[in-house]
Amino acid sequence: MIYSLTTYNVTVSVESKYHDLNSEQADDHIFVYRVNISNQGDEPVQLLRRHWFIFDSFGTHSEVKGDGVVGEQPLLLPGESHEYVSWSPLKSDLGKMSGHYTFVNVRDGREFVVDIPEFVLM
Repeated sequence: MIYSLTTYNVTVSVESKYHDLNSEQADDHIFVYRVNISNQGDEPVQLLRRHWFIFDSFGTHSEVKGDGVVGEQPLLLPGESHEYVSWSPLKSDLGKMSGHYTFVNVRDGREFVVDIPEFVLM
């Protein structure tokens, strides 16, 4: 299933799947997710930071903050998209993630927050 949300003309779409990485010997369940970020506005924008909220079915909550995504701070001109793949380990075989990105409008320097839709990890 693809989860999608648009905030300030930036659409974030996420698809996740369970990654069976020798699960009999691993302590964690690994989930891989693909994110597509699309600038549907008429101004160039750049992704500066990420902030993720991660929950497993045991009630464990963690947060991940940092600059950019997978080592990049992509610049998106009007109509452009950026896609990346990442992963998250969970102690349980079910969870969810959500969060937001901080962007800057390249023309006027205004920062704004783009929501990442909540999506299920299973």
